[in-house]
Formats: sequence, structure tokens, C-alpha cells
Amino acid sequence: MRANLTGKRVLLGVTGSIAIYKAAEVARLLIKSGAEVRIVMSEAAQRFVTPLTFEALTHQTVLTEATESWSSDLNHIDIGKWADIFVIAPATANTINKLSKGIADNLLLQTALAFSGQLLVAPAANTQMIANAYTEGSLKMLGVNDVQIIRPQSKLLACGDEGNGALADPLEIYWQSAQALMTEPFWKDRKVVVTGGGTRERLDEVRYLSNYSSGKMGKALATALYLRGADVCYISTMPHEDLPGEIYTIDVEDAAEMHEYVVDSIRVAKKGTLSKASMNTADPVHWIQKTPYLFMAAAVADFAPKFSQDGKLKKDALGDEWALELTQTTDILKTIDKTGILTVGFKAEMDKANGKANAQSLIERKGVDAVCFNLLNDHESFGTDENRVIFLTDKTEVDLGKHPKLDLAIKILNESRKLSHEDS
Repeated sequence: MRANLTGKRVLLGVTGSIAIYKAAEVARLLIKSGAEVRIVMSEAAQRFVTPLTFEALTHQTVLTEATESWSSDLNHIDIGKWADIFVIAPATANTINKLSKGIADNLLLQTALAFSGQLLVAPAANTQMIANAYTEGSLKMLGVNDVQIIRPQSKLLACGDEGNGALADPLEIYWQSAQALMTEPFWKDRKVVVTGGGTRERLDEVRYLSNYSSGKMGKALATALYLRGADVCYISTMPHEDLPGEIYTIDVEDAAEMHEYVVDSIRVAKKGTLSKASMNTADPVHWIQKTPYLFMAAAVADFAPKFSQDGKLKKDALGDEWALELTQTTDILKTIDKTGILTVGFKAEMDKANGKANAQSLIERKGVDAVCFNLLNDHESFGTDENRVIFLTDKTEVDLGKHPKLDLAIKILNESRKLSHEDS
């Protein structure tokens, strides 16, 4: 699952760190998503990797001291005007400390000083160099000046020390770069709760009742919201290793546990986010409270075993037939307090004649603001990488078409914006 970055322009700065090989993977991920990528290298960086490596990846001449030209835009002034964002990865401690002081004694630093857009810095250095008071102060100063710091990892470093300082995973650098390119003011910092996956209702300690839900739509929604800048809480029964690391995740198993965490997460979300917005008044800034959203994409079981058993039930003890006694689970979407939030439900149906009407009825029966209706053919419709959704409200019906799930999630967010009366 990758963002659509077609038409976006990324300048990738590379400094003299042993982690430089990971920069090639960052470039590859961005290019694979449709972004146009160009590279600027410090002289120290070229001692680890030649510009040819990056030129082969990007099909663009790398900006270096040797290639800088004033007859084109391949210079430290004009290349910054070309770029939408500037990502420095890896950024050595030397580069970080110079950046914070406005020092520009090499071509990469000159390019950074002349760049007026969003700058992202991914540190990579020895643990003691990162922990040094000067470096810590420099990182804080960069943050104060709206430079986005992509935090390093704690692991065994190339120098043999173990601790904080390893370059962030290339996929995480990719996600944060994509977010910088795709953030929208409407969603930025807005608190959003997303649920995904099918609940697992325990029979004993090795068996459970569940459904075919893969959780892919919930994961796509959480990712799309992150890319738009939202403060996302993702509650799911499914693995989420490839999600952006900044998404707050809660792992649950059954319907009761999901209900508990949805209620708690909504309570936290209702505390609100204060966000700056412009006004045509003498005071150019005021503060507005952003209404939180809930996207209930999880396939929550309607029934659960009345009595789950400890240990493993033995086949011989159960006999030839096993009669399960089930009890109805709490309808989360119907029973939660929806005051002060906007809610979008999801309804999968196989009834071609009445499915859409059944989905539409959720708006009144469960008090939601919109429903995403998905007509399934059979159980094989679950777990696919594409989906088709009709977005329903009490007054409108919009067929969003069939798309890869992340692209579809973006379309769902565009329609969901219309549920709010807030200015973006």
C-alpha cells in the first residue's frame, strides 16, 4: 500500500553517513509512488556512494560541487524552487548542528538555507553524538523553526555501539515525506478514530468465531487520514506492521474489547484539538475546535459464545455434536454517544435487491452521519486490494467507483469532509 504522489517533487539531500545506502531505498519508494525525485549530495557523502547510484535511480543529474550549473536549475538556489519538500536523509550530527545555526559551508547546506518550503531531517549518528547537548539543542531549535525531525531508531549501530542514532527505516521516512506532501488543513491535527478487522470471539484458548474481514479497508483509512495530517487512533484486530509508525494503534480481540476501546478513544478525541485558522478581521488569527470523526470499518461479530472455556476443549468430551450457546454482542455504532463527533459506518451486503436500502437504513437506526456501502459477490470478495463503495448520507448518494483501497480511502475522506460545516 503506497500513496499516490504523482506530480509531487522531492529534493533528497544526502550527507556523509554510513547509513547513506538507505537513502537509495527512500528515493526508490518515492519514485515508485509517482514522485519526481532529485538529489543533492555533500562532498562527504560521495566518499560512501557515488552520484552515479542516485542518477541511475532518479534519471536526473545529481547536484554536487562538480555539477552545479547556473545555465540551468541545477544549482543551490533554483533546485529548491523546483521542490515541494526537501528531505535530508541521512543527516549527520555535523549537518544538524550547522543547519540550526544557519551555517552554509557546503553545497547541501547552502541549498537548505535557500529553501523556503517544508524541510524534513532524518538524523543518523553515533548515540553519544545524538545525545550530546549541542546536538539535542540543535534538534530542538530546528523543531522550533518548523523543521520536521524524523526520529532515529535505537538499535545496534555500525560503529558497534547500541542505542539511539540509527537512521529511521526508509519506509517511515517515505511515509513522513508523503504526509508532508499530502496534508490538508481540514484534516491536519483533527482527532480521528478508525476501527478495522473482524473480531474474534473466543470459544476456548485455541478456537474462536470470526469472519472473513481482512482489515485492509480500515488500514487504508487510517493511512489516508495520517497522510492528510490527522491525529489517528487505529483500533484493529489485524496486524499493522506496515502502517506509518506515527499512527497510534490499539490491538483488540473481541467485540467487547473493541467496544471498550472505541468508547474510551472517542472520549479522548472529544477533548478536541485547537487549530489556527485565518479570519478577515483585524485579528488575523483565531482558534477553532475541530470536530473529531469516527470511521467504523471493523466487522464486529453480532454474536459471541455465552461461555468461553479455559484451556482446550477435547473432541472426545464434546461428542459427535457440539451445540454452541451464543449471546448477542453490544451494537457499538448504535450505542456509543455520538454527541460532538461525526460518524461514518460501513455496511457490506450480498443482497443485490435490498442491500443499499439496508445500508441506508443505518443512518436512522444507528444515528450515523454517513454509510459506506459495499456490495459483495461472495466470501472471496473479502481481502482484495480493491473495493467499490457507494457513499450514502440521508440526502445524497455518491458512487465512488472501484479503486485500490488507499485511493478509495482518500475519496471517502473527500466525501466525509462535506459532513462538517467547519472551514478548512
